[in-house]
Amino acid sequence: MSLVLRVNSQVLGQVSSLSGIALRSGLVRLCWGPASVPMMISKVKNAMSNLVGGMMPHGHHHHHNHHAGGAQTCGPDGLPPRFPYGRPEFLELTPELLQYSTEHASRPVLTLKRGSRLPWRTGYAEVINAGKSMLNEDQACCEKLFVKKPSGKHRNSTLLDNNTVRKTPPLSRIPLHFWGVFDGHAGSGAAIMASKLLHHLIKDRLGEICHLLENPSSAPPICLAKNGNPFQVESKKGASQEPEDPDAVCDSSVRFYMEKVVSLESLIMGVIETAFKQMDDLIEKEKASYAISGGCCALAAIHLMGKLYVANAGDSRAIIIRNKEVIPMTNEFTPESERQRLQYLGFLRPELLGNEFTHIEFPRRIQHSELGKKMLYRDHTMTGWAYKTIIEDDLKFPLIYGEGKKARVMATIGVTRGLGDHDLKVYNSNIYIKPFLSCVPEVKVYNLEENKHGPDDVLVMGTDGLWDVTTDRDVAEAVSTYLSCCDPSDPMRYTLAAQDLLMRSRGVLKERGWRLANDRLGSGDDITVFVIPLVGHETDT
Repeated sequence: MSLVLRVNSQVLGQVSSLSGIALRSGLVRLCWGPASVPMMISKVKNAMSNLVGGMMPHGHHHHHNHHAGGAQTCGPDGLPPRFPYGRPEFLELTPELLQYSTEHASRPVLTLKRGSRLPWRTGYAEVINAGKSMLNEDQACCEKLFVKKPSGKHRNSTLLDNNTVRKTPPLSRIPLHFWGVFDGHAGSGAAIMASKLLHHLIKDRLGEICHLLENPSSAPPICLAKNGNPFQVESKKGASQEPEDPDAVCDSSVRFYMEKVVSLESLIMGVIETAFKQMDDLIEKEKASYAISGGCCALAAIHLMGKLYVANAGDSRAIIIRNKEVIPMTNEFTPESERQRLQYLGFLRPELLGNEFTHIEFPRRIQHSELGKKMLYRDHTMTGWAYKTIIEDDLKFPLIYGEGKKARVMATIGVTRGLGDHDLKVYNSNIYIKPFLSCVPEVKVYNLEENKHGPDDVLVMGTDGLWDVTTDRDVAEAVSTYLSCCDPSDPMRYTLAAQDLLMRSRGVLKERGWRLANDRLGSGDDITVFVIPLVGHETDT
């Protein structure tokens, strides 16, 4: 067996000590027997990595095209990592398998071990990218937790220092299931931290309203007292009460007529939204003490009291497949989908544009010779296009530039929601991009108890590496076809379906790179997939 690598003279000195190598005309031909293949590939890869690592440019932050940030042994300021790099704990990887998982040449698919069990018999598979970053920057989490009312000195505390999550004896136990995929960029630090902590933040915030969850038939009270119990204002006419605000509505009948009825479902949605914000704030706060690289798209599914809450901040995607039909559970948040929000912020706060960008969109870059002419444009108030006279300010680089997957905010990042990215700047400038990025997810709800489900009905969650080369319909057909051929009692059927789905998007390595079955280019990104059976809640509560 032989492998040919094209290298320059700088590499030759590092690999020339390897046995069985012939150097000629800038080519390195490695010749070995089958038993020595992994060792030889590893040695060459290390030599190449050492060289390339010293040559990689710094400061570029194009989405999904970043410097990986290494294994996070130490940050640029000498700070320790918040959490060490690794793959999800439920994969139970040995150090040897962890090293094997980083092989960009073979891109091995990682799945659950036979005998391993995730809640609801959840299926999982992942694969590293084709070389865009040194490490797999995706992370995942799957946990069963219990919501309980906080008490005593632990009431307002969530996390301990370092890697320890506070655990208190359960009082009222309301089961909560959590699945999350976190697509990191510019390093894996934010994705790792979110995968370790976000579900605990959600659980603890739900614990603050645990007494309301125990009475789902009652609407949440409008106001809570300081101890968390419902606070009722005297509503009888004629009751003497000093108004707290001289401008407040004093007529109680008018005041109570104006109150909105808030459902428990929307309260839970708000808890999830605020937990995402808390996670983002925590990343920013802990960056002062730890090395937490980059940012991440975050997609989470929470099962609570018979309903699935799917929260998405970024361009990952989730769909429900029911009776072979597709129910989209997410929208992607990109410069194109959030154009008007971004433009409006640029319009309101032009100082955020650093005198380098314009919030107005044009079909292409404007040339200086076109000053005074009329060109098509689109502003924050518009969904269509119109003509405007070009002025000097229009010559600046557009806030949003490019189309589809190539669209970028400030020529830098291709997603507009996520966690982290607090230090992200436009290349070679002091213009921060974080003000234009939102950490707030869109939350959609699916009521499991209102629908009947079979063993082939599932929720599929995946990072954009999966969806870049396939459609919702294709995924639904692939999963439904695969599951229809599996024994419904096989505990590995959903993991095997996830593996099949992932391999379809990764493709097969050929002379012209990773190719799909139709010979189109396969996904070169990290790919992470959950396949979650919707009948799981009936047996695993």
